[in-house]
Amino acid sequence: MRKIIAIGESILDTVYYNYKPVRSFVGGRVSNVAASLGELGLPVSMVSECCTDKVGDWVVDFFEKHHVDTNSIDRYTDGSTPLAAIFKHDDEPDAIVNYGVYPANRFNVIWPRIDEDDIVLFGSYYAIDAPQRERLFDLLSYAAERKAIVIYLPGFQHGTQFNLTKVMPNILENFEVSSIVIDHDKDINTMFPNQDSDKVYNNHIKFYDSTYVHITPGESATIYKGMEKTVCPFTGDTDNHLGWQAGFIAGLIYDFLIRDIKYSDVNILSPEKWKEVMAQAFEFAQCCAQNEHNCISADFAQEKAKLLTL
Repeated sequence: MRKIIAIGESILDTVYYNYKPVRSFVGGRVSNVAASLGELGLPVSMVSECCTDKVGDWVVDFFEKHHVDTNSIDRYTDGSTPLAAIFKHDDEPDAIVNYGVYPANRFNVIWPRIDEDDIVLFGSYYAIDAPQRERLFDLLSYAAERKAIVIYLPGFQHGTQFNLTKVMPNILENFEVSSIVIDHDKDINTMFPNQDSDKVYNNHIKFYDSTYVHITPGESATIYKGMEKTVCPFTGDTDNHLGWQAGFIAGLIYDFLIRDIKYSDVNILSPEKWKEVMAQAFEFAQCCAQNEHNCISADFAQEKAKLLTL
């Protein structure tokens, strides 16, 4: 069976409401997607790093409970596992404060085996940050050379401080090795201020021949490829945008697998086929948005796993 390799930050999120802790969970879209796909019984490997502290144990245990291979998670001893404190208040935007200490020598991971038509998912600030960037990009370049389907999520967690001009060359390099780029309004407003998805595709992504999927959580998805633009409305609503996004991406990958959409197929998918893929992605999105851990439920996974054996 084709493999999924998820590359991203392992972080523990804690939500505070009016300064009182409400819940803690392993956060990040890449991590949540990996957990959902692992729950389906798919061969998923998480490529990441976290400390040998109690928080790191919590993170690794989360992946293992969702049947995600953790052999490619580097457990460093010099530092601490990243934490994110998410502060929520009535009628105020969320505020996020990030904590954690990485060692000077980063991303000493064991490379997983990557074969043609495997699916490689990566993203967030973790994919452009200088300390681990060189080794991470070597792995991505290898995946592209092997003709894996490389999916890039160029998003940034709120509270992350960075120099956009300095990291822009890394973002464009990520576009170059990617088969599919998936983002939403907050992502493009950070990377390309005052540009809508049409301009972002035509000015920054189209050149690299990547398929561009722009999502508005709880509302729609728009697929750009060549001269074609396909809009797929979502009939529903959600307040949990992170869970919705993670579910959407997991559903897209799942649909690629049950339809056996391969590397050579991505660039020639018709608008009609993309609409069918989006229907599956929306179904996963709705399920994840209703789960406090931003992953699909066990019952949902059990039903969807049946199609993988047909």
